[in-house]
Amino acid sequence: MASIKSGLGKGLEALFPSNVNVDILSNDSKDAVIELKINDVEPNINQPRKSFDDEKLEELASSIKEHGIIQPIIVTKKDDYYQIIAGERRWRASKKAGLKTIPAIVRSYDDKKTREVSLIENIQRQNLNPLETAKAIRELMDEHNMTQEDISKTLGKSRSSIANTLRILNLDERVQEMIEMGKISEGHARTIASIENPAKQYKFALDIINLDMSVRDAETHAKEIKTKGVSKSKKAVKGKFEVITKDIENKLKEALGTKVTLNAQTKSKGKIVIEYYSQDELDGILEKLGVEL
Repeated sequence: MASIKSGLGKGLEALFPSNVNVDILSNDSKDAVIELKINDVEPNINQPRKSFDDEKLEELASSIKEHGIIQPIIVTKKDDYYQIIAGERRWRASKKAGLKTIPAIVRSYDDKKTREVSLIENIQRQNLNPLETAKAIRELMDEHNMTQEDISKTLGKSRSSIANTLRILNLDERVQEMIEMGKISEGHARTIASIENPAKQYKFALDIINLDMSVRDAETHAKEIKTKGVSKSKKAVKGKFEVITKDIENKLKEALGTKVTLNAQTKSKGKIVIEYYSQDELDGILEKLGVEL
Protein backbone atom coordinates (compact mmCIF):
# COMPACT_ATOMS: atom_id res chain seq x y z
CA MET A 1 0.00 0.00 0.00
CA ALA A 2 2.72 2.43 0.91
CA SER A 3 6.37 2.81 -0.01
CA ILE A 4 8.87 4.81 2.05
CA LYS A 5 10.54 7.92 0.68
CA SER A 6 13.22 9.90 2.46
CA GLY A 7 12.98 13.61 3.23
CA LEU A 8 10.11 15.92 3.86
CA GLY A 9 9.64 17.58 0.55
CA LYS A 10 10.80 21.14 0.02
CA GLY A 11 8.73 23.82 1.65
CA LEU A 12 6.71 21.91 4.27
CA GLU A 13 8.07 24.13 7.01
CA ALA A 14 6.50 27.09 5.20
CA LEU A 15 3.01 25.89 6.12
CA PHE A 16 3.15 28.02 9.26
CA PRO A 17 5.34 30.78 10.70
CA SER A 18 8.12 29.69 13.04
CA ASN A 19 6.13 30.45 16.20
CA VAL A 20 3.30 28.01 15.44
CA ASN A 21 2.85 25.47 18.20
CA VAL A 22 1.90 22.51 15.99
CA ASP A 23 4.15 19.44 15.94
CA ILE A 24 3.10 18.68 12.37
CA LEU A 25 5.92 20.98 11.32
CA SER A 26 8.89 19.29 12.94
CA ASN A 27 11.51 18.56 10.32
CA ASP A 28 13.18 15.39 11.58
CA SER A 29 13.59 11.77 10.56
CA LYS A 30 10.26 10.61 12.00
CA ASP A 31 8.49 12.67 9.35
CA ALA A 32 9.32 10.29 6.53
CA VAL A 33 7.33 10.82 3.36
CA ILE A 34 5.49 7.76 2.05
CA GLU A 35 3.65 7.16 -1.21
CA LEU A 36 0.00 6.29 -0.57
CA LYS A 37 -2.47 4.96 -3.10
CA ILE A 38 -4.57 7.98 -3.90
CA ASN A 39 -7.78 5.95 -3.54
CA ASP A 40 -6.77 5.03 0.01
CA VAL A 41 -6.87 8.71 0.97
CA GLU A 42 -10.09 10.55 1.79
CA PRO A 43 -10.84 14.17 2.72
CA ASN A 44 -12.10 15.17 6.14
CA ILE A 45 -15.81 16.00 5.74
CA ASN A 46 -15.50 18.43 8.67
CA GLN A 47 -12.65 20.41 7.21
CA PRO A 48 -13.22 24.20 7.25
CA ARG A 49 -12.83 24.74 3.50
CA LYS A 50 -16.12 24.02 1.74
CA SER A 51 -15.51 25.35 -1.77
CA PHE A 52 -12.78 24.72 -4.34
CA ASP A 53 -12.28 26.79 -7.48
CA ASP A 54 -12.44 24.34 -10.43
CA GLU A 55 -10.35 26.57 -12.69
CA LYS A 56 -7.57 26.86 -10.12
CA LEU A 57 -7.71 23.12 -9.46
CA GLU A 58 -7.20 22.52 -13.17
CA GLU A 59 -4.21 24.87 -13.13
CA LEU A 60 -2.72 23.02 -10.16
CA ALA A 61 -3.41 19.68 -11.84
CA SER A 62 -1.50 20.84 -14.93
CA SER A 63 1.42 21.92 -12.75
CA ILE A 64 1.42 18.57 -10.96
CA LYS A 65 1.48 16.73 -14.28
CA GLU A 66 4.59 18.66 -15.26
CA HIS A 67 6.45 19.02 -11.97
CA GLY A 68 4.89 16.50 -9.61
CA ILE A 69 3.91 17.29 -6.01
CA ILE A 70 6.64 19.26 -4.29
CA GLN A 71 4.95 19.36 -0.90
CA PRO A 72 3.44 16.17 0.62
CA ILE A 73 0.00 16.17 2.17
CA ILE A 74 -0.50 15.43 5.87
CA VAL A 75 -2.79 12.54 6.84
CA THR A 76 -3.81 10.49 9.85
CA LYS A 77 -4.55 6.75 9.78
CA LYS A 78 -8.13 5.63 10.18
CA ASP A 79 -9.50 2.06 10.14
CA ASP A 80 -9.00 1.21 6.49
CA TYR A 81 -8.04 4.56 4.97
CA TYR A 82 -6.03 7.74 5.52
CA GLN A 83 -7.83 10.99 6.36
CA ILE A 84 -6.43 14.28 5.10
CA ILE A 85 -5.35 16.79 7.74
CA ALA A 86 -3.70 19.25 5.37
CA GLY A 87 -3.52 19.27 1.59
CA GLU A 88 -6.99 18.42 0.28
CA ARG A 89 -6.54 20.81 -2.64
CA ARG A 90 -3.33 19.04 -3.66
CA TRP A 91 -5.09 15.69 -3.33
CA ARG A 92 -8.02 16.83 -5.50
CA ALA A 93 -5.67 18.24 -8.15
CA SER A 94 -3.60 15.04 -8.10
CA LYS A 95 -6.73 13.00 -8.84
CA LYS A 96 -7.53 15.33 -11.73
CA ALA A 97 -3.95 14.88 -12.96
CA GLY A 98 -4.48 11.12 -13.01
CA LEU A 99 -1.94 10.26 -10.30
CA LYS A 100 -2.29 6.81 -8.74
CA THR A 101 -0.23 7.62 -5.64
CA ILE A 102 0.43 10.75 -3.59
CA PRO A 103 3.32 11.66 -1.24
CA ALA A 104 2.16 11.99 2.37
CA ILE A 105 3.30 12.29 5.96
CA VAL A 106 1.30 10.21 8.43
CA ARG A 107 0.66 11.73 11.84
CA SER A 108 -1.15 10.25 14.84
CA TYR A 109 -3.89 12.64 15.89
CA ASP A 110 -7.25 12.17 17.53
CA ASP A 111 -10.30 13.76 15.92
CA LYS A 112 -10.04 16.96 17.96
CA LYS A 113 -6.36 17.51 17.19
CA THR A 114 -6.97 16.71 13.52
CA ARG A 115 -9.65 19.37 13.38
CA GLU A 116 -7.49 21.94 15.18
CA VAL A 117 -4.50 21.44 12.89
CA SER A 118 -6.73 21.50 9.81
CA LEU A 119 -8.30 24.78 10.90
CA ILE A 120 -4.93 26.43 11.53
CA GLU A 121 -3.38 25.08 8.34
CA ASN A 122 -6.22 26.35 6.17
CA ILE A 123 -6.23 29.80 7.77
CA GLN A 124 -2.46 30.15 7.55
CA ARG A 125 -2.34 29.12 3.90
CA GLN A 126 -5.24 31.49 3.13
CA ASN A 127 -7.22 28.62 1.65
CA LEU A 128 -10.52 29.91 3.01
CA ASN A 129 -12.88 32.67 1.95
CA PRO A 130 -13.33 35.46 4.55
CA LEU A 131 -16.47 33.90 6.03
CA GLU A 132 -14.86 30.45 6.33
CA THR A 133 -11.85 32.08 7.98
CA ALA A 134 -14.07 33.85 10.52
CA LYS A 135 -15.92 30.62 11.29
CA ALA A 136 -12.63 28.72 11.64
CA ILE A 137 -11.28 31.30 14.10
CA ARG A 138 -14.52 31.18 16.08
CA GLU A 139 -14.29 27.38 16.25
CA LEU A 140 -10.69 27.55 17.47
CA MET A 141 -11.93 29.79 20.28
CA ASP A 142 -15.09 27.87 21.15
CA GLU A 143 -14.02 24.26 20.64
CA HIS A 144 -10.26 24.36 21.16
CA ASN A 145 -10.06 26.87 24.01
CA MET A 146 -7.83 29.31 22.16
CA THR A 147 -7.99 33.03 22.93
CA GLN A 148 -7.70 35.77 20.32
CA GLU A 149 -4.17 36.34 21.63
CA ASP A 150 -3.31 32.63 21.15
CA ILE A 151 -4.65 32.69 17.60
CA SER A 152 -2.85 35.95 16.89
CA LYS A 153 0.50 34.44 17.88
CA THR A 154 -0.17 31.14 16.10
CA LEU A 155 -1.14 32.74 12.79
CA GLY A 156 1.30 35.63 12.93
CA LYS A 157 -1.56 38.11 12.63
CA SER A 158 -2.34 41.12 14.83
CA ARG A 159 -5.02 40.75 17.47
CA SER A 160 -7.00 43.58 15.87
CA SER A 161 -6.94 41.68 12.57
CA ILE A 162 -8.39 38.62 14.30
CA ALA A 163 -11.10 40.74 15.97
CA ASN A 164 -12.00 42.44 12.68
CA THR A 165 -12.28 39.08 10.91
CA LEU A 166 -14.64 37.78 13.60
CA ARG A 167 -16.94 40.77 13.01
CA ILE A 168 -17.78 39.29 9.60
CA LEU A 169 -19.94 36.74 11.44
CA ASN A 170 -22.26 39.58 12.49
CA LEU A 171 -23.03 40.64 8.93
CA ASP A 172 -26.46 40.34 7.35
CA GLU A 173 -26.98 36.79 6.03
CA ARG A 174 -27.41 38.08 2.47
CA VAL A 175 -24.00 39.75 2.69
CA GLN A 176 -22.47 36.55 4.05
CA GLU A 177 -23.81 34.72 0.98
CA MET A 178 -22.10 37.29 -1.25
CA ILE A 179 -18.83 36.63 0.57
CA GLU A 180 -19.20 32.87 0.09
CA MET A 181 -19.83 33.44 -3.62
CA GLY A 182 -16.65 35.51 -3.88
CA LYS A 183 -18.50 38.73 -4.76
CA ILE A 184 -17.22 40.54 -1.65
CA SER A 185 -13.55 40.53 -0.64
CA GLU A 186 -12.30 40.35 2.95
CA GLY A 187 -11.33 44.04 2.92
CA HIS A 188 -14.81 44.98 1.71
CA ALA A 189 -16.43 42.64 4.26
CA ARG A 190 -14.53 44.23 7.14
CA THR A 191 -15.61 47.68 5.97
CA ILE A 192 -19.25 46.62 5.71
CA ALA A 193 -19.00 45.19 9.25
CA SER A 194 -18.37 48.72 10.55
CA ILE A 195 -22.04 49.45 9.75
CA GLU A 196 -24.38 48.07 12.42
CA ASN A 197 -27.73 48.13 10.63
CA PRO A 198 -28.27 44.85 8.64
CA ALA A 199 -30.40 46.53 5.96
CA LYS A 200 -27.71 49.18 5.42
CA GLN A 201 -25.06 46.45 5.30
CA TYR A 202 -26.93 44.72 2.48
CA LYS A 203 -27.43 47.94 0.52
CA PHE A 204 -23.78 48.82 1.08
CA ALA A 205 -22.70 45.43 -0.28
CA LEU A 206 -24.85 45.92 -3.39
CA ASP A 207 -23.31 49.37 -3.92
CA ILE A 208 -19.80 47.90 -3.65
CA ILE A 209 -20.62 45.31 -6.32
CA ASN A 210 -22.63 47.53 -8.67
CA LEU A 211 -20.23 50.49 -8.48
CA ASP A 212 -17.12 48.27 -8.49
CA MET A 213 -15.78 50.07 -5.41
CA SER A 214 -12.21 49.60 -4.26
CA VAL A 215 -11.70 48.95 -0.54
CA ARG A 216 -10.61 52.57 -0.10
CA ASP A 217 -13.75 53.79 -1.87
CA ALA A 218 -15.82 51.55 0.38
CA GLU A 219 -14.15 52.93 3.50
CA THR A 220 -15.00 56.47 2.38
CA HIS A 221 -18.58 55.42 1.65
CA ALA A 222 -18.86 53.80 5.08
CA LYS A 223 -17.91 57.09 6.74
CA GLU A 224 -20.61 58.86 4.74
CA ILE A 225 -23.21 56.27 5.80
CA LYS A 226 -22.27 56.64 9.47
CA THR A 227 -22.32 60.46 9.21
CA LYS A 228 -25.81 60.40 7.69
CA GLY A 229 -26.81 58.02 10.45
CA VAL A 230 -26.64 60.72 13.14
CA SER A 231 -30.17 60.71 14.54
CA LYS A 232 -32.48 63.66 14.03
CA SER A 233 -33.27 63.55 17.73
CA LYS A 234 -29.66 64.44 18.58
CA LYS A 235 -29.76 67.33 16.11
CA ALA A 236 -33.06 68.46 17.64
CA VAL A 237 -31.61 68.30 21.14
CA LYS A 238 -28.66 70.40 20.06
CA GLY A 239 -30.93 73.05 18.55
CA LYS A 240 -33.40 73.10 21.42
CA PHE A 241 -30.78 73.46 24.14
CA GLU A 242 -28.25 75.52 22.20
CA VAL A 243 -29.05 78.76 24.06
CA ILE A 244 -28.96 77.04 27.46
CA THR A 245 -25.78 75.20 26.54
CA LYS A 246 -24.05 78.41 25.51
CA ASP A 247 -25.02 80.09 28.76
CA ILE A 248 -23.63 77.18 30.81
CA GLU A 249 -20.41 77.21 28.78
CA ASN A 250 -19.93 80.95 29.43
CA LYS A 251 -20.48 80.55 33.17
CA LEU A 252 -18.02 77.67 33.36
CA LYS A 253 -15.50 79.65 31.34
CA GLU A 254 -15.77 82.58 33.78
CA ALA A 255 -15.49 80.30 36.80
CA LEU A 256 -12.50 78.32 35.54
CA GLY A 257 -10.77 80.95 33.45
CA THR A 258 -10.41 78.77 30.37
CA LYS A 259 -12.37 77.54 27.33
CA VAL A 260 -15.13 75.07 28.18
CA THR A 261 -17.27 73.15 25.68
CA LEU A 262 -20.56 71.51 26.65
CA ASN A 263 -21.72 68.79 24.26
CA ALA A 264 -25.34 67.91 25.03
CA GLN A 265 -26.29 64.58 23.48
CA THR A 266 -29.74 64.50 25.11
CA LYS A 267 -31.46 66.58 27.77
CA SER A 268 -29.85 64.55 30.54
CA LYS A 269 -26.69 63.25 28.89
CA GLY A 270 -23.55 64.80 27.44
CA LYS A 271 -19.97 65.72 28.21
CA ILE A 272 -17.96 68.75 29.30
CA VAL A 273 -14.56 69.46 27.73
CA ILE A 274 -12.24 71.73 29.72
CA GLU A 275 -9.17 72.99 27.86
CA TYR A 276 -5.83 74.10 29.30
CA TYR A 277 -2.59 75.19 27.67
CA SER A 278 0.07 74.90 30.36
CA GLN A 279 0.83 73.10 33.60
CA ASP A 280 0.23 76.28 35.56
CA GLU A 281 -3.19 76.69 33.94
CA LEU A 282 -4.06 73.09 34.79
CA ASP A 283 -2.98 73.63 38.39
CA GLY A 284 -5.18 76.72 38.54
CA ILE A 285 -8.22 74.83 37.20
CA LEU A 286 -7.72 72.01 39.71
CA GLU A 287 -7.45 74.53 42.52
CA LYS A 288 -10.71 76.20 41.52
CA LEU A 289 -12.39 72.80 41.37
CA GLY A 290 -11.07 71.98 44.86
CA VAL A 291 -9.02 69.05 43.57
CA GLU A 292 -5.92 68.27 45.64
CA LEU A 293 -3.13 66.09 44.26
